[in-house]
Amino acid sequence: MASCSRLPLHPLLSSASVRLACNRNVQVEASTVQSLYPPILPSRTAKSKSAKRRVVTELFEQLRSCTAQEKIHALTRVQRKKYVIYPHTFALNADRWYQHYTKTAFLGGLPERYDAESAPVVDESVLSEVRAVVCNSILQEHWHAKKGRTFIYKEQEQLVSPFLRNAVCGLKNLLAKENPVLSLSSLDFDPQVNYYCQIRIPQQLPEFVPLEAEISAEVPVVTLAPDMLPLFRRQYDNNVFIGAKLEDPCCYGHTQFHVVPDRFHRDRMSKRGSSDQAEVSLRANSIASLFAWTGAQAMYQGFWSEEDVSRPFVSQAVITDGQFFSFFCYQLNTLALSPRADSNNSRKNLCWGTESMQLYERITDGDIVGLNDAVLKLLLQFLLNNPQF
Repeated sequence: MASCSRLPLHPLLSSASVRLACNRNVQVEASTVQSLYPPILPSRTAKSKSAKRRVVTELFEQLRSCTAQEKIHALTRVQRKKYVIYPHTFALNADRWYQHYTKTAFLGGLPERYDAESAPVVDESVLSEVRAVVCNSILQEHWHAKKGRTFIYKEQEQLVSPFLRNAVCGLKNLLAKENPVLSLSSLDFDPQVNYYCQIRIPQQLPEFVPLEAEISAEVPVVTLAPDMLPLFRRQYDNNVFIGAKLEDPCCYGHTQFHVVPDRFHRDRMSKRGSSDQAEVSLRANSIASLFAWTGAQAMYQGFWSEEDVSRPFVSQAVITDGQFFSFFCYQLNTLALSPRADSNNSRKNLCWGTESMQLYERITDGDIVGLNDAVLKLLLQFLLNNPQF
């Protein structure tokens, strides 16, 4: 009867053994050989995360070769419930939330271009003409307001909005000789957002700071859910619009002029005990409106979150309740705000702004008392800002 015998293993494990002899270059050579089969991709119809990533990646690759109009149509055609951010809100410290959502750093004051030393010298005759246009617009609406009316529920809409329209139209026509781009511009009334008009121009305004400039101001980080602002999800029509169609030659923004709604007037906020939030609401309004406007301008040029801007987009805003004026400048440096695109993005958008400045003290016997020329000069500088040809 035969019996099994165990053989020692050390002969088989010897480095000289034929069975284990191998060429150390085999793995190197194998890695350089091109695969004969295509890579295995997840199914487009599967409900897995990898399948969703494949669909999104292929869509983005297709959009890179599309025109600006095709990109906007593809990105806005799907309608879903979403959180809607309004320019005006009663939420406390809303400007920090708006900075977080738009990746915007706020800087007090205005860019160096508007410093007294850097500002262009304006003839005194031009300033006197500007003063006359603004004063006539104020007195005209004040005269209409005192024609027997004892109470006006929508005072801002019925009085301040016509004043601002008349003043902007008059100043635009007056300063066209000083700033030729204004003669080529378009003036929009109530585009999309109520109570403001805006000037669009065919050339882009110059940047305030270089695109990759290092700015010390930080963007606030909000870790709370959007419905804590409060914001609510609702069905919303996706729309990318600057106030004109894509074919319009005036496809760049110059200046927006906002009217503060009645419920956000500083007198009513004071009665509610929210005087400290008056300036906050103005900053939130400027950040939300100017980001949306400059972002739409960038998308009109073919940029979006996966193809970030290669140059800054600049616009300005003036917000007023008829007596107090606030001035803001915005520079869009990035559209890459999605989690996918913002992972290694060091850019941030910038917003400069002033505190409210009183244009005049009161009106008595058809005369304006305490007219502030500093406000008029700053308004003049905003309108004289022109592209670099």
